[in-house]
Amino acid sequence: MGDDGGMTERVMVVKPIHFVLVHGISGGAWCWYKIRCLMENSGYRVSCIDLKSSGIDQTDPTSLVSFDDYNKPLMDFMSNLPDNEQVILVGHSAGGLSVTQATHKFADKIRLAVYVAATMLKLGYLTDEDVKDGVPDLSEFGDVYELQFGSGPDQAPTTALIKKEFQRKIIYHMSPREDSTLAGMLLRPGPIKALLAARFVDDDDHNVDKVRRIYIKTTHDRVVKPEQQDAMIKRWPPSEVYVLDSDHSPFFSTPFLLFGLLLKAVASCGIKL
Repeated sequence: MGDDGGMTERVMVVKPIHFVLVHGISGGAWCWYKIRCLMENSGYRVSCIDLKSSGIDQTDPTSLVSFDDYNKPLMDFMSNLPDNEQVILVGHSAGGLSVTQATHKFADKIRLAVYVAATMLKLGYLTDEDVKDGVPDLSEFGDVYELQFGSGPDQAPTTALIKKEFQRKIIYHMSPREDSTLAGMLLRPGPIKALLAARFVDDDDHNVDKVRRIYIKTTHDRVVKPEQQDAMIKRWPPSEVYVLDSDHSPFFSTPFLLFGLLLKAVASCGIKL
């Protein structure tokens, strides 16, 4: 019995906001190290996912031919979340495809989806327009890719990696030199055959449209160019669009501004920070 006449005080435990960060092709969980530090120092919970053949995952990228296989680590993570837990899902670049697949399958577990310079296609690569809007065109820079042909020399390439001499110029031209140097040591061949196989079935309940989406546009992007981002935004409008004066890698070039926009996105949903 307490002094309250026998009434037991009930203390509600509020769980910290849980961010789940998903990298793009050739990257890994390591891409988010600055953002993760800012978030955790501010009291947020953060999970950074390594997709198949990325980061410290040792899968051979040439063995991946389906998007489902490539994205399995994220889908497993979402499946294992408690049914009463919702996360803020953030995808960078091709990680937008991973986020979209998760919204199709786990809409009830996602409070907000944020696309950062990301491929935002509702049903994946179904049409020529999807490919035009969502696949980087780096032809202006010349022969930039190291390709592997795991299915045979007469078949489409299974992996691609931007050559070291082009990485800073294309991906990190506004980022600190030490970050682009780190990236050059950690980037891995990306399973492009698996990524281009990304196709999502829209269910009858349209779960994917139940998830609030916010797009963060990068105005100096040389990978997913601003006009491509604008085209995807127009075709599948998000709730809000924020703009960053950044290269393709704002987690390196403008981490504090990106962190601020992520918090702004969360607050826009009425989530108490």
